[in-house]
Amino acid sequence: MSVMGEWIERLIEQVENVVYLAVAVILFGLAGVVIGKTALAFGDLGSGGVIETSAEILDLLLLVFIVVELLFAVRTTLARRELVAEPFLLVGIIASIKEIVVLSVKAPDLLGKPEFADTLRLMGLLTGTVIVLALASFLLRRKEREPSEGANSGNGEDEVERDVDGQDENAREKRASLQP
Repeated sequence: MSVMGEWIERLIEQVENVVYLAVAVILFGLAGVVIGKTALAFGDLGSGGVIETSAEILDLLLLVFIVVELLFAVRTTLARRELVAEPFLLVGIIASIKEIVVLSVKAPDLLGKPEFADTLRLMGLLTGTVIVLALASFLLRRKEREPSEGANSGNGEDEVERDVDGQDENAREKRASLQP
């Protein structure tokens, strides 16, 4: 790569870092505002309807969790220099659960109205979304635990650590422990 190409790549990386930092600062500020709003709502717990106020507090706290997961995603992206999917899957799960909670509080008021069926369908769809995202997260974690696909150069051998002589380290340790 030419000197000019390297310079441009470093410049783009620096701009990218500034953008991620700006996003992190905004998310951090948003988390502070939402926590403040949650504290105010908690103060209103005795004056209004307990169920509605509790649902509002839970809604706000779940929003804080979403913001924190997004902050984690930004931090991980900066540290690893790659976009990691799992924090975004968790954000989707939390956001879906947040909506399910909000809808479940509103559902009793809609009983007997045409909107009730729509609310139930939406809650079912959100539940399906949670299941699909949880499955995706599970599969992603499972894949990350598996050995790298390209590590054994396609020769079909199991991945084992080998020392300088090409000997399997685990087998050598087993043989050494069996000898008197």
